[in-house]
Amino acid sequence: MSSLLRGEEMCLAQLFLQSGSAYDCISELGELGLVEFRDLNPSVTAFQRKHVNEIKKCEEMERILVFMYCIITSLAHSLSLSLCLQEQLQRLEVELGEVTRNKEKLQRNLLELTEYTHMLRITRKFVQRTAEVSVSLCNLHPHFFISGLIQRVKIEAFERMLWRVCKGYTILSYAEVEEYLENPDTGEPTKCVVFLISYWGDQIGQKVKKICDCYHCHVYPYPSSNEERNDVVEGLRTRIQDLHTVLNRTEDYLRQVLIKASESVYTWVIQVKKMKAIYYILNLCSFDVTNKCLIAEVWCPVNDIPTLRRRKSGATVPSFVNRIPTSDTPPTLIKTNKFTSGFQNIVDAYGVGSYREVNPAPFTIITFPFLFAVMFGDLGHGVIMAVFAAWMVLCENNRKLKNTRNEIWNTFFEGRYIILMMGLFSIYTGLIYNDCFSKSLNIFGSGWSVKAMGWTKEQWENNRFLTLDPNVTGVFKGPYPLGIDPIWNLASNRLTFLNSYKMKMSVILGIIHMSFGVILSTYNYLKKYNLYLVFLPELLFLLCLFGYLVFMILYKWLAFSAKDSRHAPSILIHFINMFLMQGDGLQPLYPGQTGLQIFLVVIAVLSVPVLLLGKPVYLYWLHNGSHRLGLYRRVRRNSEEELYLMRAHDMEEGSSHSDLSSSGENPTEEFDFADELLHQAIHTIEYCLGCVSNTASYLRLWALSLAHAQLSEVLWAMVMRVGLRMDSTLGVLFLVPVFGLFAVLTVSILLVMEGLSAFLHALRLHWVEFQNKFYGGTGVKFCPFAFSLLPSSFEHDGLL
Repeated sequence: MSSLLRGEEMCLAQLFLQSGSAYDCISELGELGLVEFRDLNPSVTAFQRKHVNEIKKCEEMERILVFMYCIITSLAHSLSLSLCLQEQLQRLEVELGEVTRNKEKLQRNLLELTEYTHMLRITRKFVQRTAEVSVSLCNLHPHFFISGLIQRVKIEAFERMLWRVCKGYTILSYAEVEEYLENPDTGEPTKCVVFLISYWGDQIGQKVKKICDCYHCHVYPYPSSNEERNDVVEGLRTRIQDLHTVLNRTEDYLRQVLIKASESVYTWVIQVKKMKAIYYILNLCSFDVTNKCLIAEVWCPVNDIPTLRRRKSGATVPSFVNRIPTSDTPPTLIKTNKFTSGFQNIVDAYGVGSYREVNPAPFTIITFPFLFAVMFGDLGHGVIMAVFAAWMVLCENNRKLKNTRNEIWNTFFEGRYIILMMGLFSIYTGLIYNDCFSKSLNIFGSGWSVKAMGWTKEQWENNRFLTLDPNVTGVFKGPYPLGIDPIWNLASNRLTFLNSYKMKMSVILGIIHMSFGVILSTYNYLKKYNLYLVFLPELLFLLCLFGYLVFMILYKWLAFSAKDSRHAPSILIHFINMFLMQGDGLQPLYPGQTGLQIFLVVIAVLSVPVLLLGKPVYLYWLHNGSHRLGLYRRVRRNSEEELYLMRAHDMEEGSSHSDLSSSGENPTEEFDFADELLHQAIHTIEYCLGCVSNTASYLRLWALSLAHAQLSEVLWAMVMRVGLRMDSTLGVLFLVPVFGLFAVLTVSILLVMEGLSAFLHALRLHWVEFQNKFYGGTGVKFCPFAFSLLPSSFEHDGLL
């Protein structure tokens, strides 16, 4: 829990690795995933580093594996070390390349022979017609033939071009091939047309050949007689049979090669990725020529230092770890599990926390689903959401659900615990609102008795809704044990009652939430003066104004009964008059109200200049009027080791999100009063104006809660009630599609769309209204060198 609240304590360490065992040491660190390496050669380009050739070899092997990955669909899951991996991949690439090229060449030859066969079979049908038409012209010019195949979509344009260019000295006959033929360029099946062109003269023949080339026609020689045609057809049949036999053998051989390669391709993918990652890390290290060793600097959690020192590298001269002092700000590491990771991702989406800054995630686990449920309070919808999330939680180890390419589904699956908590809290708020698919549950019996209202039978028949008035004697017997009384679902003044209730509830929850955020800021302060000059003015300003508003709401609920409610003063009017110093003519809520309000306003107004000037003036006095601090600064300047120890002590005490942002700066820098004053002025304006706007922003809890309830009621009235009111036999059959439509609209509109809307509003309330009171989110996330973080396939690398 302490790690989730403040993050792990980090340190900077030096690793001294022997040159012979450096590769194995880095490999073992990659398996452990404990450290983040720093680049000790920032001025050296990537092409000038020592292991650039090894990285190029790994990229060449990746290229070969990409080629194999495109062919092989099933991968085996094994892990073994291959010393000659590059040679094996190169030989396999050459072998697969030759077989694949031979197969493509044989398939192209088979396609040409098949097209030639179709051409000879179809042209036999219309060759006699072409000969009869051209018999009158054969005495003037000898006629020739050109035959072939063209795609069906091009035949009309092809015919028009022949007519325009050849001036009618050609006769075109064509017929469509019944079956689909493969396009050699795209590999897709296409419809083709066999054509036969009869022309006169060599010049016309040259034009016809050029037109055929322009339209990418497959031209084949045309036999001069029937005997030659029969001989060609017989020869084609024999060659096609031989090609089929050769292709079958080629495919069998290729299948055997791929099966053999598929047994190791997954292992090779993992190996190459690990090799490339190790050489990349080795390039970050510096080479000590004197001691013949590699020196690496790593960020590591303090608790993992013993594990780092106990690792086994297998070298004769063991490597060792040396913890070193530093003034740089460490990265942030917050360890999570499968339950807390989703809530931590919500916080990290706003910004990664600074080092040892208080983390909002453990509080978000409760507040986020609760604020969502306030806006989504429905027992039925909460049960559906909770059951769906529970199914995902129970099936979380199912690979088919985890490894899908649907990004929307992956988002839902990763947030399954968040959805489960939101569903459970929605069930709770649904019980409080007494709302289940827009209907109330009368579990304990209503606390109202309308018999005392004395209505006649005609009044009961003419009024579908009741007007509840607790001032009538005998009508109100007592409060409902849990939540809102179900009779309010039949009351005509129901919306007025819920408006007042939910609006005041939203203000109360908002003030509590923001006050809690201000209190959490105390965990971030390094120095005690921040408690008096920053935290105390902020808390007084918030509580003296808006905390007093919560007090008035609670006081009015407790002090005025149903009989006095009509004479109760307006809280909003009193709150406005509090700032105007007026209200003498209004009925007070309690004795001494005016004096207390003036006192609270004065305290709130005086908190503003303290918040604005207190910290800058105090820091100015420290840097210019304190001789003790000057001595302290000289000691820190002369002792780097003492500087590190002081920083470590300060980090154990905690740090402010404003202080932590400058914690990595040199402590010997000159103090700039104008800069500090400007920074504090911006913070003061933002906080004071934010208290007003943020309080109003929590009214979205009231608005979305009412909107969700009204949408649910409209959906029930317009869909489900229509089917339930039909009392005939046909109505039973009609109820089935009505219920299906109601279920689809409930899931799509009320669960998905309304749920997403409530989720986004709850996200905004945490990011803006809650976290800005104490959380900066300006840190850098700890990214350890770990093989487990490498992508599992080339698809994630963008190589395909």
